[in-house]
Amino acid sequence: MPILASIDVGSNALRLAIGDVDSQQHITMLESLREPVRLGQDVFTNGTISEETTDQAVVAFEKFRHAIDLRGATWSKAVATSAVREALNREIFVDRLASASGIDVVAIGAEEEARLIFLGVANKLSLKNKLAMLIDIGGGSTEITLAEDESIVATESFRLGAVRLLNLFEEKKQGAARFNQLLREYMDATQKKIKKEIGARKIDLCVGTGGNIETLGDLRRSLLQKERDSEIGDDELDIILRKLQGMTYEQRIQELGLRPDRADVIVPASTVLQRIIRVAGVSEVAIPRVGLKDGLLIDMIQELFGEKRPLRRDQVLASAIQLGRKFMFDEQHGTTVTRYAARLFDETKFLHNLGMEFRLLLEVAALLHDIGSFVNSTDHHKHTYYLLSVSPLIGLTQSQLAIVANVARYHRKSMPKPQHDGYRELSSKERVVVSKLSALLRLADAMDNEHASKVESFTVDYKKPKLTLRLRGEGDLLLEKWALAKKGQMFEDVFSVKLSIED
Repeated sequence: MPILASIDVGSNALRLAIGDVDSQQHITMLESLREPVRLGQDVFTNGTISEETTDQAVVAFEKFRHAIDLRGATWSKAVATSAVREALNREIFVDRLASASGIDVVAIGAEEEARLIFLGVANKLSLKNKLAMLIDIGGGSTEITLAEDESIVATESFRLGAVRLLNLFEEKKQGAARFNQLLREYMDATQKKIKKEIGARKIDLCVGTGGNIETLGDLRRSLLQKERDSEIGDDELDIILRKLQGMTYEQRIQELGLRPDRADVIVPASTVLQRIIRVAGVSEVAIPRVGLKDGLLIDMIQELFGEKRPLRRDQVLASAIQLGRKFMFDEQHGTTVTRYAARLFDETKFLHNLGMEFRLLLEVAALLHDIGSFVNSTDHHKHTYYLLSVSPLIGLTQSQLAIVANVARYHRKSMPKPQHDGYRELSSKERVVVSKLSALLRLADAMDNEHASKVESFTVDYKKPKLTLRLRGEGDLLLEKWALAKKGQMFEDVFSVKLSIED
């Protein structure tokens, strides 16, 4: 059976995991290496990765290459997070690593990072029938992910990484007391954003990942004489944090046995964790001791065994609904238009010839087509495009999200034009998809013109070149029929048909 290798190019360290996969898709970990190369130290201070740090990373990757070859791994993947994402010399850095080791590194977005960590956690802990909050405190950012019954419903990345905060407030220059005060005040300023993301729902399970949280589990056992390091309570975290804040950097190394590259970042990481769990109202954090590299291995296994689904419908739609609520959308209207759009897609396959992947993209666009009204009702379709362009949705790639944003943008007003920035950036095939899906969305939106869900059902009849829509529902549906006639031009142009609206 295959031996796989995953590499996490983090902001505080580089990590390698090598696992042997059996026929039941279970992993036996063969090797786990960590190299303390602090990329974030450079990037969060100067914006680039220095030559010295790059040399350290090259040495680390050469070690990883040797371990991969020694173990006989047949497939390896390497992903990089916030430090590499933000580095101005990212391409040069990645090229240096590839030249030295033959390992290609891909910088991933925060939403993909959260998804991979979720895979690792879900493989270790049962999330069934639970609302779980996952907190990953890295060197450059902190990801908060909400998962409901084994599906991600929302994820948000905050610039609260331990290395980033350490560089921002410069503990050694400020002094411990001033440093701790600045950390508390900074967290006070971001608590409202975190509270908004979590909302008012009760968290059934809180999970913490990342090296700093694992270190807190170790300290729980050593300092508080607890048997397990797989959890930590809020009261226990408070005791440990106070002790850490009362010690110098050197004391944390000498008396607590912390690594030099952990002894400085443990305080900001602990502060971030404490504030988040108190905002969320949870009393305990589970520490499963898995991370990005573990989730990447799971992802590779799913792809290897052909079980990876490019789009998980329930997860994508749940994430879309969460985004819609964030912008206070008309959920009933969005849901109604989505139902109409999906039905139209199914009934007109003979015209559009698109696969089921695009049905889901149409549903997401239909659900969120009006979120731009949160900014301004005037030209809200343009605001919708912008919001969707900058708001990741769990389960969608950047190219899929670009299609969704454009489809939603063209649900009203102008038809797609080459001079429109977002449309111009699409490939020729993607432009065709956007035109077809936008034409369907315009009809679906027109059928709920009053936002009253009056159309209960409809039928589609086609006798070339005429396509007839017959509506059934509450009242005479005159406004809906008028809206269909008004917004049907794009459908007629795209599909070369004559649209007829009849009783």
